Formats: sequence, C-alpha cells, structure tokens
Amino acid sequence: MSRSDIPDVEYEVWPGNWPAFLIFEALSTQWRVGMGGAIGLDYNAIPPVASMIGLKRREVREVFPDIRAMEAEAMLVMSESK
Repeated sequence: MSRSDIPDVEYEVWPGNWPAFLIFEALSTQWRVGMGGAIGLDYNAIPPVASMIGLKRREVREVFPDIRAMEAEAMLVMSESK
C-alpha cells in the first residue's frame, strides 16, 4: 500500500473502537511478508506498541479480536490490488 491508496476522506471511529484503531495504526510497519506479499501482522510487536501508546495489557486482550478483524480486511484489500 502507498499513500495514494488511502482516500482523502475522514472517517469517524467510535470511542469503543479507538484503542484497537490506535494499535492497528501504530502497527502499520509491522507486517509479516512472504513471497506473495503480506501474510499478516507481526503479533510479537503488539505488546510493545500498545505499551508505547499507553494501553494496558487488559485493554490489548479486549481489543485483540478487533485488531484481527482489521488485519483480515486489510489483507483482502491488499490482495485485491494484485
């Protein structure tokens, strides 16, 4: 993905989704990549990234399913551009 893939449109993030969004956005450079492209996020990076943005372990456990949902959707978008 490049900056040109991101439309210049603002979207609202519901307050309950904000912690998951913050982690996902901060993980934007932490994709595992194989010969065919991205294969998923590097989950080992989640705890230190979450800590750096001020989230507690409990919060990370709560939002992990949301992060995985965003990861799955991002993978679909990236696969469509091939």
